[in-house]
Amino acid sequence: MKRFACGDIIPGCSSVFTASDEDGIFAQAVPHGAARHGIDEVGPELAATVRAHIRDA
Repeated sequence: MKRFACGDIIPGCSSVFTASDEDGIFAQAVPHGAARHGIDEVGPELAATVRAHIRDA
């Protein structure tokens, strides 16, 4: 199981996502980023930052 806390890269955000793999994390985090933080595109740098903060749950 994997876990990603949005607040690790966006201070003040309390959203946490869990999934069986990184793809599952991105499937949840990308729509969240668009809806809550106005992030319309996940470029290579942001994707790498998110991956660096995904932990084993």
